[in-house]
Amino acid sequence: MAYYSWILAFHIMSFISWMAFLFYMPRLFIYHRENADTKAFTDVVEIQEYKLHKIIGVPAMWATVLSGTFMLYLNFDIFSSAGWMYAKLFALAFLLAYHVSLGKIRLIMIHNPKYKTSKWFRVYNEAPTLLMIFIVIMVVVKPL
Repeated sequence: MAYYSWILAFHIMSFISWMAFLFYMPRLFIYHRENADTKAFTDVVEIQEYKLHKIIGVPAMWATVLSGTFMLYLNFDIFSSAGWMYAKLFALAFLLAYHVSLGKIRLIMIHNPKYKTSKWFRVYNEAPTLLMIFIVIMVVVKPL
């Protein structure tokens, strides 16, 4: 348990990085969609989407999941009395699904830059915000 605080600090930093990816990738999709008829622009945005996904998003997601798993391993007793942890993990499942969906959308938009509407992406971009609010409340306030 001597290193638990260090693992927690790493977990928080990786979660912040992962959330940055989850917030920004749909914004790139909006730019991609709104400029679908400008090939030079979409070529640049596709590179940004690729790098954001592969260099920031995927490593940050894995760092978050692995550090969180390690903390649970070190403090496994938390499951016996913490309903908030189950709620947090439930929300985490949705964040993971959202992450996977962004990767799939990125690949679809390479071949179909007019996939969905920019308004749809603006609404879709709100999902990680709502999940983040829920997760932070569960961890800090622990209402369950």
